[in-house]
Formats: sequence, structure tokens, C-alpha cells
Amino acid sequence: MKQIIYTADAPEPVGPYSQAVIAGNTLYCSGQIAIDPSTGKLSDGNITEQAHLCIKNIKNILKAANMNLNNVVKTSCFLKEMGDFAEFNEVYAQYFNENKPARSCVAVKELPKGALVEIEVIAICN
Repeated sequence: MKQIIYTADAPEPVGPYSQAVIAGNTLYCSGQIAIDPSTGKLSDGNITEQAHLCIKNIKNILKAANMNLNNVVKTSCFLKEMGDFAEFNEVYAQYFNENKPARSCVAVKELPKGALVEIEVIAICN
């Protein structure tokens, strides 16, 4: 059985998918880009600002599932420009400084809505 997770404190999905799904004791969070949930608009900020907003959205989805960043076991990070890697890592490390999850981080040609970064997570329920 699966449980759909939804919160108004994260962006509405931009396609036919859920913000997150729990199956068994595992939460699969769809990739989050820097959309401000209050406006529905993509942040026009730099990689630092967009990364903060992506993680804020992820935190709100996790909160809706009674979890937090400590539950995250794997992240997949997609950057529009690998030249942003160092700046992205600085932001990422502010949130995942202890109990670090496994991670992949790759550069991609393009992201939805012209975003600079997209982050998806897998988390385990306590």
C-alpha cells in the first residue's frame, strides 16, 4: 500500500505526479525546483538562493510526512551548470552537515521551467 503526501507549503506539482509517496517505510520525494509555493513562480535567484528554496520545499514535504532531513538516506541533485557545484555544496552542507545521506550530483542540459537546480530525496520512516 502507498500513501500520497501533499502539503500546500511546497509547490504544486508541475506535471502528473505527487509531491511524495510513502511505500512501506520509505518516502520517495519528487524532484523539487525553486518554486515559491506562495506564488507558484520559479525563483529568479542565483544557485545559492535556488538551492535554499529547493531544500525548504523538501523540508516542508518531509514535515507533512512527520519526518525531517535526518530521515533522508539518499539525495539526487541535478545542476544546470557544473560550475555551480562549489556554491551548491556550500548550501547543501548547511542542511546535511551531520548524518549525511548518500548522494549523486550531476549536470544536466536543462531543468523544468529553466531552474538552476533540482533535488530529490529518499527518506526512511523512523
